[in-house]
Amino acid sequence: MSKSGAECDFEVEAFLGYLSGARGRSDNTVRAYRNDLTQLFHSMPDITSVKQVGLVDLRAWLADLHRNGCARSTIARKAAATRAFTSWALQRGIIAVDPALRLASPSTPKTLPTVLTQSQTSALLDRDIDLTNVIHVRNQAILELLYATGIRVAELCSANLGDLDTHRNVIRVIGKGNKERMVPYGIPAQIALDRWCVFRRQVAIGTESLFVGARGARIDQRVVRTVVNQTTKAVTGHSLSPHALRHTAATHVLEGGADMRVVQEFLGHASMSTTQRYTHVSVERLRKTFETAHPRSGSDSQPGSVEVARSNATELQD
Repeated sequence: MSKSGAECDFEVEAFLGYLSGARGRSDNTVRAYRNDLTQLFHSMPDITSVKQVGLVDLRAWLADLHRNGCARSTIARKAAATRAFTSWALQRGIIAVDPALRLASPSTPKTLPTVLTQSQTSALLDRDIDLTNVIHVRNQAILELLYATGIRVAELCSANLGDLDTHRNVIRVIGKGNKERMVPYGIPAQIALDRWCVFRRQVAIGTESLFVGARGARIDQRVVRTVVNQTTKAVTGHSLSPHALRHTAATHVLEGGADMRVVQEFLGHASMSTTQRYTHVSVERLRKTFETAHPRSGSDSQPGSVEVARSNATELQD
């Protein structure tokens, strides 16, 4: 932080240590909290400790973020980080009153995640690649594994070669909160991984990482995001993120008849409400399924269709 030696520096670092140690938060989460709290204290140059922060100061900070065009979702995240920090400070006795207790977050619109259809997914994963090109083979294995398992990009990048159980076709991943889970994958992913592992032995340098970059070190999340962005755009016309493949995998598993609790375990969610948000079934798909499956849907293929019913109603009125 910019205020060298300021008390807030030590307070923030102690809080981040608590997140990392006692709460088991990931490096990415800790980094995000550090950035948000650093920005908070930068906006208040005269304040050097959380003991000096008031509700008015926090509201003014969020208002400035809004005026500067910051997205509502980003403002909500920063407000949540601030509440977590001041709540920790209150529990530790650093402050007597929590200034963020009444700090409201802006409401964020609930948007449905982008999900590939099964035909789009097949086009993405069944396309022809150069099996002699190490990058092509690696990228194909990345795409197959992301879709097969629904794991997060951070989980994929942190996976080691030893996390693969090729006998049972499962991979061990460490999710949020350092929670471990075993996730199964199918034959197509296994074939893609087998191809990649042949090349990996030739290019990996001093790392146990399952996937490596061009220089042989553990692959960076930005590289994976670029791979998914570029490949999905080339095949579907739309640039999608790795998280879209996670949404897609979960939705397809759910549509295939999997129990919601199974999908929750599959994704590594602590809350069922999070699973329901990630594994939505679009209204259009639901409507089409209803028309096909429900005996009283009124579809054209069955007696009592909507058109017939409306015609009969009109005749009665006449």
